[in-house]
Amino acid sequence: MSKPYISYIDPKTMKDAAMLAELERCRTYGTPRPESQAIRAHVPAVFWSFANSWRDVFHTGVADHGVKELCRLYVSRSVLCEFCGNQRSIKAANAGEVIEDHVKDLINFETSTRYDDKQKAALSYAEAITWDLPVDDKFWARLHKHFSEPELVEIGYFIALTMGQQRWLRTLNIEHHQILAGLDGSMAPGFETEDALKKSKAQPDYWAKSTPKPQTAAAE
Repeated sequence: MSKPYISYIDPKTMKDAAMLAELERCRTYGTPRPESQAIRAHVPAVFWSFANSWRDVFHTGVADHGVKELCRLYVSRSVLCEFCGNQRSIKAANAGEVIEDHVKDLINFETSTRYDDKQKAALSYAEAITWDLPVDDKFWARLHKHFSEPELVEIGYFIALTMGQQRWLRTLNIEHHQILAGLDGSMAPGFETEDALKKSKAQPDYWAKSTPKPQTAAAE
């Protein structure tokens, strides 16, 4: 087992029943998985700040959950957070909002036929925030065409939240199936168990090793 740069809090040492219940939810349903929360558990206020924000802004909220899941995965691919990118939202998958084919063209979303206009608009929002791209009236008119102002607030906040968390998590050397292993809630195809994860990572085409460039910048 690889060693994280900040230790996991062992659930066996936890005495807070609510925190243990939340970790079990993470184990069963994922997004987040228990490993990242076992790091945040060093500071209970951080643990609950993330858990509550993730519940209220990602799993529920005013904006379409599938759109937010696409944005989350776009960020994962952009910042190369493998830990987050190897997860899938069960809620989005069960609703048919995000299928595995959607993951394939995320960086080249503008020219892809896998996404509709609304999804592309949301991904352009994620792109602009993630890559610090300039925006203009045309950019915002596109977003206002597809989303209400409350939705734009929630999606923008969510993108910022997940981008910051993913940029942090990728530095920690954490991996799946290390805390409360045994259930595969939210794991991407090919990563459901520790053995499957190792086999997938051994594939020569596993994950892009060079930082992808944003489509908007590439066109300039």
